[in-house]
Amino acid sequence: MNKICLLLVVSMVMEFYSCSNQEKKAGPAIGSFSSATSNADSANWTTVQWTDSVVNKGSITEGEKLEILFHFRNTGDKPLIIKDARPSCGCTVAEKPLEPIAPGKEGFIRAEFDSQNKPGPNHKTIMVNTNTRRGTDQLVFNVVVNKKS
Repeated sequence: MNKICLLLVVSMVMEFYSCSNQEKKAGPAIGSFSSATSNADSANWTTVQWTDSVVNKGSITEGEKLEILFHFRNTGDKPLIIKDARPSCGCTVAEKPLEPIAPGKEGFIRAEFDSQNKPGPNHKTIMVNTNTRRGTDQLVFNVVVNKKS
């Protein structure tokens, strides 16, 4: 019984620290889509241009929620499908367009960062899976969270 409790405590501590503010630039998550598996149908590939794939938000006070918009344009000749938008951490939530984006049209990925218990510099990523040749794009935002007085 003691071994089970110890294992549970260790796993909880590891989960807590996996979302720390010292997070390094992340690559694709284990189990995430790869361009080889998600983009097998090259007849439906399009292209996307990110207006702001890296956003620096300055500083906020701990406890604030921060909204970040990542704008893009479908620069191809097929509808752009955003299949998935996966944040690197549970402190960030991402929303993707539900409908395909027509050629020449614009859209955005909306992210919300909860700064509670995240003092200091924060570097967060969102992996976006699309029907492009590349398949996956990385969006990044940086913010410094000032400790609440």
